[in-house]
Amino acid sequence: MPQPKVKLVVTGDDFGYCERRNQGIVDCFRAGGISNVSLLVNAVSAKHAAELAKRYHIPIGLHANLSEGLPVSQELKCSTLLNKDGFFHGKMGFREVLHSGQLKMSEVEAELRAQVNRFCELIGHMPYHMDGHQHVHVLPEVREVFAQVLSDFGITYTRVPIEPGLRFCNFLPSHLREFYAQVEKDALESIEVFHRHGIRWPDVYLGLSTMGKNMCLSNLKHALEASLDDGVSSPLILTQSNNNAASDCYRPVTAELMVHPGYPSQPQQGGCGEGPDDFSQSTDRLHELNTLRDPMVLGYYRQQGIHLCAFKDF
Repeated sequence: MPQPKVKLVVTGDDFGYCERRNQGIVDCFRAGGISNVSLLVNAVSAKHAAELAKRYHIPIGLHANLSEGLPVSQELKCSTLLNKDGFFHGKMGFREVLHSGQLKMSEVEAELRAQVNRFCELIGHMPYHMDGHQHVHVLPEVREVFAQVLSDFGITYTRVPIEPGLRFCNFLPSHLREFYAQVEKDALESIEVFHRHGIRWPDVYLGLSTMGKNMCLSNLKHALEASLDDGVSSPLILTQSNNNAASDCYRPVTAELMVHPGYPSQPQQGGCGEGPDDFSQSTDRLHELNTLRDPMVLGYYRQQGIHLCAFKDF
C-alpha cells in the first residue's frame, strides 16, 4: 500500500454539548466523515458522549472550556473567570476580562486541571490531545498556563489555528475575518510557547473557512489545497521539522480539519449550563454532517492520498 501524502485528523468539536449533537457526531464517525472528537467535559451531555466514545472506540481529546457555561472546579465560587450569575464570561467577554488585566491565571490553571481530571473520570484515560473551546488556549497569558498544564499531564498534542489560505476567503463576513485574523495572530505567538514546553501540533490547520453553511466539497478542496501549498513554508511546519529526527527520509504532512457536525439542538436542550447557542440550534450542524459523510468528499480524500486518522496515530 502506498504511503499517504497527508495524514488528516478530522475533529468533531463540542462532543457532549447535547445528545442530538452526540448522535450526529457518532453517525459521522461511523460513516467515515470524522476520525477524532473533542469533548466538552462541562457540557450537559458529557457523560452520554463518553459512553458513546467508549462504545464505538472513538479517538477522543479534551475541548478545554473557559468561556461558556459553568466551571468544573469546585474552588471557583467567586472567581474572575465567572460573571455575576456564576457562568463563564462568553467568547468575547472572556477576551475583554483578560485584556483588562482582571483575569487570575491561577484560576485559569485550576479550572484546566479540573477539566483534565474530569475527562479522565469520564473516559478512563488521558486525552490524546487538548485544545481550547473558541480558541481561548492561544490567548496571551492563557497559552503559558495551558502549555504548562499539558506538559504536566503528559498531553502531547494541541491545536494551533493558523489557516494559510484564509486570507483569500472573501466570502466570509468582515466581523468573522477580523476575529479569525486575531485568532491567527494569537496562535502564531503561541508557537514558541508550545514548542518550549514540548507540545506538538499538526503541520497544517484548517476549519475556519469551512464552518457551517460554508462547508462544501469545493471549499474543502480549496482549504486543503491552499493550506498544503502555502503551509509547507509556514512557521508551523518549519518548527515541527526541527522536532523530527534528521534520519526521517519520508513523513506525510499532518493536518487537522476542525468541524462541528451534529443534529440541531432542541430549544433549551443542551449547552454547558446556560442552554444551547444559536449555532447549535441551526441547520448548519446538519449541513456539516451531511457534507462530511458525502461519498464525493470521502472519494476526494482517497484520490488525493489523504488518510483520515487520529492524533494517537501520528
